[in-house]
Amino acid sequence: MHLSQLIGGGVIVRNGSDARFVPGATSILELATLAVAARNPLSEIVAGRGPGAAADLRALVAAGRIDCPVRHPDPAHMHLTGTGLTHLGSASARDAMHANADPSKMTDSMKMFRMGIEGGKPAAGQTGVQPEWFYKGTGQAAVGPGQPLTSPSFALDGGEEPEIAAFYLIGPDGAANRIGFSLANEFSDHVTERINYLYLAHSKLRQASFGPELLVGDLPADIRGTSRLTRDGKVIWEKPFLSGEANMSHRLSNLEYHHFKYDIFRVPGDLHVHMFGTATLSFADGVRTVPGDVFEIGAPDFGLPLANPLAIAPETKPTIHAL
Repeated sequence: MHLSQLIGGGVIVRNGSDARFVPGATSILELATLAVAARNPLSEIVAGRGPGAAADLRALVAAGRIDCPVRHPDPAHMHLTGTGLTHLGSASARDAMHANADPSKMTDSMKMFRMGIEGGKPAAGQTGVQPEWFYKGTGQAAVGPGQPLTSPSFALDGGEEPEIAAFYLIGPDGAANRIGFSLANEFSDHVTERINYLYLAHSKLRQASFGPELLVGDLPADIRGTSRLTRDGKVIWEKPFLSGEANMSHRLSNLEYHHFKYDIFRVPGDLHVHMFGTATLSFADGVRTVPGDVFEIGAPDFGLPLANPLAIAPETKPTIHAL
């Protein structure tokens, strides 16, 4: 089952090629809240509404009417976060890691990568090594399909990161309830990050985009997609990307544990969007983006692709008052 959120209200459910409006539903968050209260799967809550009118999902996406799959009405209670160095990447990267087995000669990033390889998939009932973690922002930074990903005026780069994101609603008991998964563009400043890895936090405080469809149910173990960049209507870069646990050094449950182990992330009513990392970047292949470039991320398991143009924000300076 796939769900899509309409801007201004309304939900579309797609089963196979059949896309229909969900009768009486204003938002996916509303449906998820009902599922948590009833302790029933979200899929049952949606199915219980019965079949609605047919919907042309592709046309709605093209018209810019589909939003980020789940939003909180108060953006301050929606947290965008993620993990890095979680994917196996290329065979050559792994070979290089093993060839340099002396930990004293490894970069901090390579050490973190190796820690995930060795301890990111613990046995049942055990806790694995914690991953790299980063903060993107509040719900104010969440961008819907087709909307511009806007880079700050001071940024040195604005580049895509094709990822899978999961949406979680914190229940009244403090439990994290996973609503579903979507495609994500974890938009970052790779030039700033490359200056020094301690600038990672600065490089991540950016917008991110999600959707257009939310996969309800289990995450496929082997996800195969394509990330591409178009300029003036022509593809200037294209590359496959892999995700899912079969292509990761961490289990999904391990990444979830190390995020939600913090009680500040288990506040009832809060919404979390957590991104799980990637191993494919146009920046790594020497591509430098310019305003107007369009990022497109697609994977068959997630339905329609996620596309966003790149924009640059006008220069602004913060106003600071001493009171």
